[in-house]
Amino acid sequence: MSLVEQINNDLKAAMKGGDKFRTQTLRTLKSAIRYAEIEARETLDDRGVQGVIAKQAKQRRDSIAEFQKGRRDDLVKNEEAELAILESYLPQQMSEEEIRVKAKKVIADLGITDMKGIGQVMKQLMAEMQGQADGKIVNQIVRELLNQP
Repeated sequence: MSLVEQINNDLKAAMKGGDKFRTQTLRTLKSAIRYAEIEARETLDDRGVQGVIAKQAKQRRDSIAEFQKGRRDDLVKNEEAELAILESYLPQQMSEEEIRVKAKKVIADLGITDMKGIGQVMKQLMAEMQGQADGKIVNQIVRELLNQP
């Protein structure tokens, strides 16, 4: 079963079950997927759909951070609930330690010794870990590793 079919089935179940919040979140997700398909002028495969979901999840994380700064706990709870639904469609996220191990390997393989090569390292790491790690965390770990003497 494709990811889009899974989302459609879950949307139907949420509608039948009367779960208005989940229904609205999945409708928003379907809309974002459809918009990405129109933009790409083709039907997205599971990898493309995961990219859209990851983008939506990142938007929720950013919103949570901003709402926390503004002390809007009501909106934080709403965004966290939406994020949990979105993350259920993404692959298991890697831990910081797993990211660190992969980053060390890529840095060693590429022979990078300073911050000048951060772009190469990030490009390869993000390609390998697509959808499994937040780019912000990966960047932070790579910078930390490249700044070590």
